[in-house]
Amino acid sequence: MKIIAYIAAAILIFFGVLFMWAAFSPTGTPAWLWVGLISVLIGFGLIFFASRRKPAETPINITYKVDLPGNVNMEAMKCQSCGGVISAENVTVVNGAPMVNCPYCHTTYQLSEDPKW
Repeated sequence: MKIIAYIAAAILIFFGVLFMWAAFSPTGTPAWLWVGLISVLIGFGLIFFASRRKPAETPINITYKVDLPGNVNMEAMKCQSCGGVISAENVTVVNGAPMVNCPYCHTTYQLSEDPKW
């Protein structure tokens, strides 16, 4: 929508300047000066309002679903600092990385998966 407003503003300003220029020619009329001024003012108004409008921000919810084959036993997660048991409610995704906030010592760190070998 902003691009359309900028293009329309450029067209209005261009023709407004042409009308003002033509008003000072030997065959020009004073009405052309007013048409040009109004056109230029509308063009600058479009630029002003298009630059002030901010796009609406919608929150993005990401859900990870993992399908594990066979019977898998989960180990309890423990805090790296104090050793307290951490539940799934303490894990959040921040900028695409899983972050843990320990409810006991209030330490925040990123989860990383150790290699299997």
